[in-house]
Amino acid sequence: MADEKKSGSPNGEPIYLAVGFFRRPHGLQGELIMDLHTDFPERLKAGRKIYVGDENETFTIASVRAHGKGVLIKLRGFDSPETAGRFRNQWARVKSDEIPALPEGRYYKHELIGARVVADDGETLGVLNEILETGANDVYIVRRDDGKEILLPAIPDVILNVNIDEKIINVHLIEGLLDI
Repeated sequence: MADEKKSGSPNGEPIYLAVGFFRRPHGLQGELIMDLHTDFPERLKAGRKIYVGDENETFTIASVRAHGKGVLIKLRGFDSPETAGRFRNQWARVKSDEIPALPEGRYYKHELIGARVVADDGETLGVLNEILETGANDVYIVRRDDGKEILLPAIPDVILNVNIDEKIINVHLIEGLLDI
């Protein structure tokens, strides 16, 4: 079989996906307030490995429970606010190859990065370089061969089709979109 990688960087390093942001310790048992940055908070459960900070240190979740708009999370081996405090203001991540596949026709945003973007007239516009989350809708940043960037709103009128297997995104350019 040809090189079949579910995920990973071009150099083979793992890709880490943010699932939460640790705010501060809460209470006396070592729990931390964590803002959620995942559509699947139910996957954060006791026994799950997460990777924390710039060095992606590995830790195991001891417990998770709902708290406001986020969760209270406790990591194994950190049983006081003093020991848990080292995680304050740090990102919690999971490895992209440790997440379950989505149903047919659905995809994770990180799978789109590097996809070739093609207009409905057949012109290759460039490669999807980054996705901005703006609140109303995502914005795809497409890098052209000349280094310039095109900003495409990720709305149904613009994003016509996504082929994850071939890494191609077909788009319709709304009048005036390239005039910026």
